[in-house]
Amino acid sequence: QVQLVESGGGLVQPGGSLRLSCEASGFTSDYYAIGWFRQAPGKEREGVACISSFDGTSYYADSVKGRFSLFRNNAKNTVYLQMNNLSPEDTAVYVCHVPLGDNGYWGQGTQVTVAS
Repeated sequence: QVQLVESGGGLVQPGGSLRLSCEASGFTSDYYAIGWFRQAPGKEREGVACISSFDGTSYYADSVKGRFSLFRNNAKNTVYLQMNNLSPEDTAVYVCHVPLGDNGYWGQGTQVTVAS
């Protein structure tokens, strides 16, 4: 059974950092691209970053480029999203996704709140 479980969200002050985890089960995560998305209240879901399966190349939205970074721990079947220099505009529910099967799979999400 394919499952993605996010963790690591929380409340952080502007300028702070968080590391989100997306732990995969039911498939080998390094065989697939893994994407992170976020959705803020009243806004559409947007893509934040993704890491390819082929060579581990990462891609980032312009809004997070230079502040966020992705990396894998294949032994733990986990993809991490390191988020630095966070701002209130980064407040959202962050969800990971794998394009597996007909519709892909989504995790349940983890809340990130950036506030003083």
